[in-house]
Amino acid sequence: MRSLRAELGPVGIRLRPRVAVALAALAAVAFAGVIASVSLGTYAIPVPDVLSAVLGTGSGSADLIVHQLRLPRALTALLVGAAFGLAGAVYQAVTRNPLASPDLIGISAGAGAGAVASILIGGVTAAGAGTFGAVPFGALAGALITATAIYLLAWRDGTVTGYRFVLVGIAANGALAALTRWMLARADIDQASRAMVWLTGSLNGRGYDHVRWAGYALLVLVPLVLALARSYQLLQFDDDTALGLGIRIGRARIALLVLATCLAALATAAAGPVAFIALGAPQIARRLTGTAGIPLVASGLTGAVLLLGADLAARLVFSPTELPVGIVTGALGAPYLLLLLARANRAGKGG
Repeated sequence: MRSLRAELGPVGIRLRPRVAVALAALAAVAFAGVIASVSLGTYAIPVPDVLSAVLGTGSGSADLIVHQLRLPRALTALLVGAAFGLAGAVYQAVTRNPLASPDLIGISAGAGAGAVASILIGGVTAAGAGTFGAVPFGALAGALITATAIYLLAWRDGTVTGYRFVLVGIAANGALAALTRWMLARADIDQASRAMVWLTGSLNGRGYDHVRWAGYALLVLVPLVLALARSYQLLQFDDDTALGLGIRIGRARIALLVLATCLAALATAAAGPVAFIALGAPQIARRLTGTAGIPLVASGLTGAVLLLGADLAARLVFSPTELPVGIVTGALGAPYLLLLLARANRAGKGG
């Protein structure tokens, strides 16, 4: 089967037809998900009115609902889901372990602890306009410190194995969850209640400040990840093969993990530590594209589709009551994790 190839200056992209079809389908579903998120709700808005409001030609209550409530939330879900999907893909590919997800190995917990500290110390809310600025930096600091600690603790005999990395990360996840609970126990009731809603994982009340933050961060981080695409692909082989193919394994692994940690931190800062997306998106994308390795771009698009769908379900299933999106993704993640563990045991990799 012939590949499709496109060139832009020195950059070349080769795609198998199935991969190209999967990417196009995921992009179309993501676009449809944004439209559905803006259109559907307690007050339904026809799609033509949604498009008119987005283009700036709408008027009345529909325009207010679109721009003040639903469109920023849908765009935040799109960007956050893509960030989680990309972060999960990098972690799983670099460690060669499908359980190496930021929400399982402590990265999201570290970002959450840093963000909660910002919320409690600064007396701000994670979703409040004008008060969001401190939260991303707290989340980024917490995630980077956690990732560094996990990497150093997992280092042995000059290398880091995926299995040891996951085990250390799970231990770190428990310790950071306990630290977060301790901070909440010492906070006053108002601050603790705001932080608890955010820790569940929620897109409620998201505004254009969250969209701008996530969008600018992705504009910086995604090109850097794509620039390391060759190293990303080669690191999915064993270390000897990757070394023989000409990459510096240690440097490439650290660079990719730092970028993935930043992606997970920005997503956590914008929506809280949402479960399952980073865990499930890469494996779902691999099955959709039929590739041997984990596809990077498809994982980001799959993450966006998953979070948009979960948020839509959280809003509509028990309408007019809205659930935090983290409850929906957590309900999906529990059986999926059990399935992964069962497959690992059958393959003799369950430890």
